[in-house]
Amino acid sequence: MDAGLFLAASGMVAEQARQEQLSNDLANASTPGYKADEAPQKSFGSILMANTEGGAAVGSIDQGVALGKTFTDMTAGATQETGEPLDFAIEGSGFFAVRTAAGVRYTRDGQFMVSAKGILTDTYGNPVLGTGGAEIKVPASGTVPSTSLATFELTNPEKQGENLFTGTVAGAPTGTVRQGALEASGVDAAKTMVEMITAMRTFQSGQQSIQTIASTLQDATTQVGSVTNF
Repeated sequence: MDAGLFLAASGMVAEQARQEQLSNDLANASTPGYKADEAPQKSFGSILMANTEGGAAVGSIDQGVALGKTFTDMTAGATQETGEPLDFAIEGSGFFAVRTAAGVRYTRDGQFMVSAKGILTDTYGNPVLGTGGAEIKVPASGTVPSTSLATFELTNPEKQGENLFTGTVAGAPTGTVRQGALEASGVDAAKTMVEMITAMRTFQSGQQSIQTIASTLQDATTQVGSVTNF
């Protein structure tokens, strides 16, 4: 494969993956406690070119673009007052725990509600866990004290979808639970939109490069070496 084609194609693949990640972040710009992802780009490396006769180095050629390991920015978001008795925000470190069909999962999204059975749940209907791992019964008053919610410190938290995480529990967190408030999403919508536009333009540049190279190769196969009669 022509090196230029490979370089342009690898860049387009990287920007497409970046665009998908940014789109997901933007879609969660108003999701409480959501944490944005980052996917750094890096070079595959370079191939050293050498003189075929003497072996002397004559330069190098880049092998294209690769995506680094995606990571989640766990920086705590701003706390926003809601006045709702079943909204809770963790100021500082820590996670709430919920019981899902796949087991216990953890979240920073404290926008809870009451199920038909009077149990405190997250927005997906998963029961929120209190101290001792028990479900939390919501009384007729429609509110529960923040002290009834269990919080956990996690090491190596990993996203599992639906704003949930897995990780290794590492004792009690240093953060405090605040009732009547929610943690804002960690997505900066304006910054993310600018990055999406940049990614799209870079992708388009790759397309234009491929079209130019393809045109050059076409000219090479149809014109170079042709015999002209004088």
